[in-house]
Amino acid sequence: MDVSPLFTRDVRQFIQYVRFEKGLAETTVTAYHHDILQYAQFLSSKQIDSFKGATLADARAFFVTLAEAGLSSTSRARYLSSLKHLHRHLLGSGRINNDFTDAMEVTRSKRILPDCLSIEDMQRLLEAFDGEDPYSLRNRAMLETMYACGLRVSELIGLRQHDVMVDVELVRVFGKGSKERIVPIGNEALSRIAIYQKKGRGSLIRTSQTDDALFLSSRGKKLSRMTVWNVIQTSCSLAGIEQHVHPHMFRHSFATHLLEGGADLRAVQEMLGHADIATTQIYTHIDRAYVKEVHTLFHPRSKQRR
Repeated sequence: MDVSPLFTRDVRQFIQYVRFEKGLAETTVTAYHHDILQYAQFLSSKQIDSFKGATLADARAFFVTLAEAGLSSTSRARYLSSLKHLHRHLLGSGRINNDFTDAMEVTRSKRILPDCLSIEDMQRLLEAFDGEDPYSLRNRAMLETMYACGLRVSELIGLRQHDVMVDVELVRVFGKGSKERIVPIGNEALSRIAIYQKKGRGSLIRTSQTDDALFLSSRGKKLSRMTVWNVIQTSCSLAGIEQHVHPHMFRHSFATHLLEGGADLRAVQEMLGHADIATTQIYTHIDRAYVKEVHTLFHPRSKQRR
């Protein structure tokens, strides 16, 4: 069954988001696409042409239909998980005004700790681009900035030149829902941005109509998520890092490394732009694991007697 252009647009953008920014496994992306497309087709059968036009009653009717079709509670829980992720994305993108899936139950699975790179691997990855050509200069500055500020891909590619406040070592970031926050940026990232602006960015300007995006594509325009993904994969190859690395791991690594270094949780919450500190607290589990490892290694009475 065909769906409206509004459904097609929102499904496509959501799938790009989970694939290139969240870095989810392709099997998970495929499952999301299947579930959400079925939901869109169900809404279309009810003469609803957008996710914004759906109600809580419509969503619940969809799950009644799934149950009547014989889907198990586990399968229905997966569908609901897909819909929750979709609606969070739509809310953050300003496509919908409220997320009624918050009122819907889902079987909760064990929370998985976010993947992150070690400090040593992150250093190798950042230093992978050591050339003097415009693209190497751009890529080095781009990755340094993403790690220095804990940025999402959408926030990185949305940076304008004037968002980098060199004198006060801060960056203006526009996050989900166009919410503005100010994030500190370190000297290394500022230095790499300055070198890129002086020696590389001018070569990427194609016309007088080139916008003020900080990081430019080969066409002189704002970068795409796919380009950032490809740059990261190239840097991993150059650095000899075999671990699967996706853009959001820079954000995870940023938070984890700060907390391991003794940063205050509230400060990290502010820098990440989390509205709820509970979202930030997942990183404390990683921090506790690190502390436990240190205790086990160095405390004289930590290990059990044999």
